[in-house]
Amino acid sequence: MTRSAARRLALTLAGAFVLCGPLVAGSRTTPAAATAAVPASPASQATSPATRNGRDIYASFRAGLADPSCGPETSQRWQRHFAGAPKRLAAHDDDVLPLFGYVVDALRQAHLPTEYALIPFVESGYKPGARSGSGPAGLWQFIALTARNHKIAIRPGYDGRLSPVESTQAAVRYLKTLHGMFAGDWRLAVMAYNAGEYRVLGALKQSGQRAMDADPEKLVGLSGITRAYVRKLHALSCVLDQADDRGEWLQSLDRPVAVLAPERLPAGTTSLEAWARQHALDPAKVRRINPAFASGRVAKGGRVMQVLVPVAATRMAAVDPATPPERVTTLADASDAVVIEPSPDAAAKGGTVSPPSARTHTVQRGDSIWRLAKRYGVGRAELLERNGLSAAEVLRPGDVLQIDAPVAAAAAAGAAAAANLSAVPE
Repeated sequence: MTRSAARRLALTLAGAFVLCGPLVAGSRTTPAAATAAVPASPASQATSPATRNGRDIYASFRAGLADPSCGPETSQRWQRHFAGAPKRLAAHDDDVLPLFGYVVDALRQAHLPTEYALIPFVESGYKPGARSGSGPAGLWQFIALTARNHKIAIRPGYDGRLSPVESTQAAVRYLKTLHGMFAGDWRLAVMAYNAGEYRVLGALKQSGQRAMDADPEKLVGLSGITRAYVRKLHALSCVLDQADDRGEWLQSLDRPVAVLAPERLPAGTTSLEAWARQHALDPAKVRRINPAFASGRVAKGGRVMQVLVPVAATRMAAVDPATPPERVTTLADASDAVVIEPSPDAAAKGGTVSPPSARTHTVQRGDSIWRLAKRYGVGRAELLERNGLSAAEVLRPGDVLQIDAPVAAAAAAGAAAAANLSAVPE
């Protein structure tokens, strides 16, 4: 058995026995949330919650591929064209790997194939500020009309196509729609992403094919560019899938990589750099990853503004060395409670603990302030004020609302922890 075949077999077995759901071979599959197929380095065990091992990102990408097979039919031309992609992921001074991890996470959470995470490689080289002379912009290269159709804000001082948060949320929603429309065939979905869904539907009808068993190579009425789009993505997936044949490349991924997450800008924020400094983040990097704000100025608008930033160390609350550490309770099940005593020198070493995180809600179609306030048990006025909204504003799908005030969340978590501890037998 060749090494490539063995690697694919290992991936399939990992999918069958470890993943939370089936991993079906072929082009039509819906990957479930996965445990990495590539073994993570022991170094990954030591990384903080603000980082993860680069090999874990790579493993998650490979485990989510709908079509991991790479044979002689894979385009040699496009494999040569994308031969430099692994170097981009391996580079320590490039933003590609953390951005790639963010997109892979978004697709896995939406139960979509990770071939879609390669679209920004093909479209923009994973550069959030990329602009084409013909009009498209951002990671996903939306044109202005398509962006507005997908509720991406474009106004003076702000272009949501250049926001990795807003554009990725819109792209994932759109791909989710296309994935369902074309019977879970990622090849037809990316053709539709490139040429438009109605053009691909017309090609299916003209060719006498059905989405559930279509042969994309035999569809008539589509341009060569659209046909090549599938070949490009599959060739690129094979380049990345086979990159671990080189041990030094895999070793280059064995490092802590920042976990990127959307962060809501408070109402009244006017400067991205000033906000970054207040949160102990690198202002230059925050601006580089979030070029949607012209010159780093945050334009006033009626909707919640979000930026993509590393999960900062400032969100970790330091333990006062003078305060004895509390007992940590774990419950294997209701009848077998275990009390774990922290090490005697835990406090003396000045360890850190994560503060309770406030609840958030990603707006879905049909949501309203009244329904969300009732659902989460908070006041409507509080919910509006907390998110800088007026009673007349319409919620847009994809917006992230802050449900709890940080202090309230901490108090609630503290009360829950106290209740758990009191229930544990001494």
